Amino acid sequence: MDRRSFLRTSAIGGSAAAATSLAAPAYAAGHRTLTMVTTWGRGLAGVFDAAQKVADDINAMSDGTLTVDVKAGGELVGPFEVFDAVTAGQADMYHAADYYFGGQHPGYFYMTSVPFGMTAQELLNWYEHGGGRGFHDELGEIFGLKSFLAGNTGAQAGGWFRKEISGPEDFNGLKFRMPGMGGEVLGKLGASVQNLPGAEVYQALASGAIDGTEWIGPWADEKAGFQEITKFYYTAGMHEPGAALTLATNLDVFNELTPAQQKIIEVAAGNTHQWSLAQFLNNNGSALQRLQSGGVKVLEFPDSVWDAMGAAAAEVKDQYAGDDLYDRLRASYESSQAASSGWLTRSEGAYRAQRDRVTG
Repeated sequence: MDRRSFLRTSAIGGSAAAATSLAAPAYAAGHRTLTMVTTWGRGLAGVFDAAQKVADDINAMSDGTLTVDVKAGGELVGPFEVFDAVTAGQADMYHAADYYFGGQHPGYFYMTSVPFGMTAQELLNWYEHGGGRGFHDELGEIFGLKSFLAGNTGAQAGGWFRKEISGPEDFNGLKFRMPGMGGEVLGKLGASVQNLPGAEVYQALASGAIDGTEWIGPWADEKAGFQEITKFYYTAGMHEPGAALTLATNLDVFNELTPAQQKIIEVAAGNTHQWSLAQFLNNNGSALQRLQSGGVKVLEFPDSVWDAMGAAAAEVKDQYAGDDLYDRLRASYESSQAASSGWLTRSEGAYRAQRDRVTG
């Protein structure tokens, strides 16, 4: 029995009870309702916006033939249970960051972000023109999904801390929220890493259940209210230099749609990807100014921390080697990253340095 058949006939982790309450896809004359489950709390700045945006675009472009019904994390299944709900056919679509599902296959880490990985533009270069989309499809064939990038946060901040970080030893014993490979990197530095859904992070930080957290960047972090708890904010991090979000549809459901409907989902996802990135980047600068005015101390990690993170990141990536798909995906990703960076550093990077020097 393959994984897709198994998931349809068995409990899916802790989500079985919740998932059984999901209605089957609703049909009417010439109309279908698709249930989208998400990892995001309702109204969570930027990320839930992206889920709602892609749903609204699908609804508008389908001319009444499709309606996407968006459910926030926990409304039908838990935030981290959306992957299993969709692969099992108990929901139609999910919107999430695919690195939450790296335990299913480590290739999914690369569909969001990996430590010392690609910026948002570099990732899109690889995805659209360097083979990345094909790898997303190859992963989807294993798990019964058709996936598209549908959002990007841009470079994420290093996070909020209760005290300044002077060296890598300061991570030893630190209770810190960070998902994905980035969390594994901090674990190698001695941190006690937590993987919490976004809607639970504020309370965990306020209660002392965690000592620090990364979330996204100044705008989303300000909306979350972390500045009410701690004032030490590191604005550059190694973990998510261009974190993508994913819209994934159950593959059987996707294949039942008309070619026009399939293209609508693809186009809506691509439009949302760019819209989402612009939303974050447009809002981050002014939000950072407000945080600083409110007493937040903006910091950068010392070189010793970056060096320790770099060494740990290499170990984390290497530990998954030996799986054919992972090895091919990683090689493709790293080759594309080197090529894109080589040009962007010498063109846009050099230009921005000179622009800032000349214009002050």
